[in-house]
Amino acid sequence: MSFKTFSDYLLLEKKYSKHTVLAYIRDLEMFQEFLNENHDSEVVKKVGYSEIRQWIVELVNSGVSNRTINRKVSSLNSYYKFLQKIQDIQNNPLKQHKALKVGKKVQMPFSEDELKQVLNNAIEVNDFESARDKLIIELFYATGIRRIELVNIRISDIDFSNKQLKVLGKRNKERYIPLIDSLIKTIQIYLDYRNNLDLIEDKQTLFLTKKGLKIYEMLVYRIINKYFSEASSKAKCSPHVLRHSFATHILNQGADLNAVKELLGHTSLAATQVYTHNSIAELKKVYAKSHPRNLR
Repeated sequence: MSFKTFSDYLLLEKKYSKHTVLAYIRDLEMFQEFLNENHDSEVVKKVGYSEIRQWIVELVNSGVSNRTINRKVSSLNSYYKFLQKIQDIQNNPLKQHKALKVGKKVQMPFSEDELKQVLNNAIEVNDFESARDKLIIELFYATGIRRIELVNIRISDIDFSNKQLKVLGKRNKERYIPLIDSLIKTIQIYLDYRNNLDLIEDKQTLFLTKKGLKIYEMLVYRIINKYFSEASSKAKCSPHVLRHSFATHILNQGADLNAVKELLGHTSLAATQVYTHNSIAELKKVYAKSHPRNLR
């Protein structure tokens, strides 16, 4: 069965990224495979909740986490809502479905000492790649942008006179992020090395590979993992942990939650509040040390 119409809808109308759309389609194809094996090749759009529930039970018994199952069912739910929208079905079989319970996932940020270790000691800038790697790390930590947002930055997005960066976020929503002086200096050092590359295939994109091509997301992940795996004992060393570190550290320094929401490009304050976990822990320490009743 083809899900191309749904795929086109997500790409063209909902403005989802190709990566996100592929994840949706993979989930649908997995459910279709389940139907092929257990229900005589029944079509996804014609099933009822009982078949979907059987699939969920099979996923649970296979050891798939509740969080992942909820994501797969969410993909299926989006598909049924689309079919209702185009009047291909009347009722959504998942209308009364309740998501499986999941434990609260707390993402631990890098410490300030780990960031200093990487930025001050781990990278000696002496060529194009080292200058690029240092800028990537500084940019993540100074702005909190997403990996895909970093990959898509164009040189023209940098406003040196106003010290700000234009970022194209989810669903093509633009936002402007201020740039600190130290970051601007790192950008200029990188641009000097970039301009001296022998061959630049992509003239507009800020971050390039050493062959002059636009950088890609997996390379960005490998860069972050390479440097932070040596400086940190955390199991996960990724661009998202740097984004989390940015939000946590500036909240610890007293930044307003709404301001952090705007910097991160969140549409909902609830999405930003997940980053307050460590800030609250820091506040508890200050409170315990400072409150008069606790000092007796």
